[in-house]
Amino acid sequence: MDKYFKWKAALTFLVVGLSIYFAYPPQEKINLGLDLKGGMHLLLEVDASKLSEKQKQGAVDRAAEIIKNRIDQFGVREPLITRQGKIQIVVQLPGLTDQDRAREIVAKTAHLEFKLVTDDEKVIKDSLAGTPPPGYEVKQMDEEGRLADTIVLETEPVLTGDLLTSASVGFDQYGQSTVEIQFDKEGAKIFDAATFKNIGRRLAIVLDGKVHSAPVIRDRIPSGNGQISGNFTVEQASDLALILNAGALPAPIKIIEERVVGPTLGQDSIRSGIYASLGGAVLIVIFMIIYYLLPGAVASFAVLLNVVILMGVMAKTGASLTLPGIAGIILTMGMAVDANVLINERMREEQKLGKAIRSIISAGYHKAFSAILDSNVTTILSALMLLWFGTGPLRGFAITLSIGLAASMFTAIIVTRMIFDYLTRERREISLRMLHLIPEQKIDWIKKRWFGYTFSGILTLVGIAAIIFKGPHQLGLDFTGGTVQEIHLKEAIDLGKIRSALEKAGLPGAQLQNYGRPDEQNILIRTKTESTKTIQQALTSLLGEEQFEIRRSEALGPAAGKELFSKALKAIGISLIAILIYMAWRFQFRYAVCAIIALLHDVIMALGIFFLTGREFSLPIVAAVLTIIGYSVNDTIVIFDRVREDVKIFRKEAFSKIVNTSINQTFSRTVITSATALFGVIALLLFGGPAINDLAFILLVGFISGVYSTIFVAGPILVDWSGKKV
Repeated sequence: MDKYFKWKAALTFLVVGLSIYFAYPPQEKINLGLDLKGGMHLLLEVDASKLSEKQKQGAVDRAAEIIKNRIDQFGVREPLITRQGKIQIVVQLPGLTDQDRAREIVAKTAHLEFKLVTDDEKVIKDSLAGTPPPGYEVKQMDEEGRLADTIVLETEPVLTGDLLTSASVGFDQYGQSTVEIQFDKEGAKIFDAATFKNIGRRLAIVLDGKVHSAPVIRDRIPSGNGQISGNFTVEQASDLALILNAGALPAPIKIIEERVVGPTLGQDSIRSGIYASLGGAVLIVIFMIIYYLLPGAVASFAVLLNVVILMGVMAKTGASLTLPGIAGIILTMGMAVDANVLINERMREEQKLGKAIRSIISAGYHKAFSAILDSNVTTILSALMLLWFGTGPLRGFAITLSIGLAASMFTAIIVTRMIFDYLTRERREISLRMLHLIPEQKIDWIKKRWFGYTFSGILTLVGIAAIIFKGPHQLGLDFTGGTVQEIHLKEAIDLGKIRSALEKAGLPGAQLQNYGRPDEQNILIRTKTESTKTIQQALTSLLGEEQFEIRRSEALGPAAGKELFSKALKAIGISLIAILIYMAWRFQFRYAVCAIIALLHDVIMALGIFFLTGREFSLPIVAAVLTIIGYSVNDTIVIFDRVREDVKIFRKEAFSKIVNTSINQTFSRTVITSATALFGVIALLLFGGPAINDLAFILLVGFISGVYSTIFVAGPILVDWSGKKV
């Protein structure tokens, strides 16, 4: 065995061994996203507009740390709190689906103040009759969710929560829950002086600008102990004590995105994802082994190793596996076959020349390498745009796709070559016999280009019209803002009754539709405003609390929706520019432009049909569009790579004939790789469940369009661009 075989074998065993070590057992080592195990996702924005420049420095980091302390005390297992951008914080709470309680804990500023209630009759009269005098403010007591007892406070607090050392749950003489607080030495001294000087006056306890109670000071309190009462339940008092112990946030927090997935839906998603993964993998493996025989078996083994390496890297880096991430794995398997098909088809060509077995293998890998490299790099560029601009499901998809593509290059180029080297060691002959159901074509594709131009022109105009006129009305919650809830009903009920209940609750524009499997009573409720609590109250009033289950809840502010839409457009735009630059560098500028025209054709085609079928455009669809871009370029690169090679061989031939020959030479590979990629997409469509049905549909349309545009758009435009007579 030569030294190259030994280092390939050592590297393979090291990578695969470490991957298994890191990922086993997968149920313990692989982090599941909230869409698979249930939980709550919040995107917070820190409003630092009223802070000084000095206070702004580190305000977001301090806020994230305080939120982390609160959640740690709350007892959520394996929470994720991380900064995103300049003023945003991502909070993920696995297993927690109580939205109201989570909002209180995470977003409550917890700015505690003790303010004296004035007993000056003139100040009270002036304040209640009009604008309060300087140094005073009018407040209303918060009593069991309603406002009562208007009071006038001195604006300047006598004490704030900054000097607080501890807070705990207590009970008053009537058995009502309270929050017992303790100040430090300085706070106790101030509190003692304030209560001593103001015996007989009322002292208001103000939390985040809301007066919870205003008891009369009966005696001085030298111990630094205090009590906050306000008709709390035990749970509310416990949460308030938790928040006060963690400290006040440096600035107000606004929730701009909120997603909740119930554990039941998470289990359904896992089941659907497993079925789709197994279905796609089985179809790909069976096809490869039947069609390519021994080389197909080697390729299938490499694809399965690809998944093992992907799982190992995800486990080691702590990346979460999400539902779109499962889609990314299935697509990775389908697209990873592409490299192996390129190698096998090249080996088939070399075999016809009557070369020795090791020469066939060596030439196959050498000649396929440039196309494999270019096609994978362009797809990874699209995935990197998702990582850069994406959030939530986009990032999950991008992470698995990026890691999977990198792993597929390793398994296709290093692992399979090592296996072939082992099988042919000491010049042993092996069978490279393969089925050849698709012989090399003799079709004059360039002569038929006007058919392609006409057909594509009509479909492109239809697609643009659908995008312009139907697209804006089919933007999902991710881009418009609003609320969507998936409700599971214990018994069937007429949607009209639910619509009427929502109208009475103040939601006249709510959209309702049946959702999911026909044997389950599931409905989707969409509104254009943040109305999570209102929907829940309306359903409770109509059906009763035990008659429905909220399986998924998402709320997004309109500003956040516009930002996500802007990021999506940037991701697509920058991806196209990056691919254009890379292809111009690797080929020529005209090749790059022709490839971009073909992929724009595919994107318009896919989106046009997508909108014409009435489907909703959401964040996962952006991921699908970028995948279509990468896939479309893959097909085009393979043909352009062959054109680049054939131009050097057939120097005296007309350019149109060279392009036509290149299309025919790669036709078998185009059909086979498209078929294997479609196996994965069809598995997603059939078994992936409703959550990723739209994603699978647009990928199916885009992949079919990608094959068509490579032959009828990219190649012919390249010929016409040359300016030479066809």
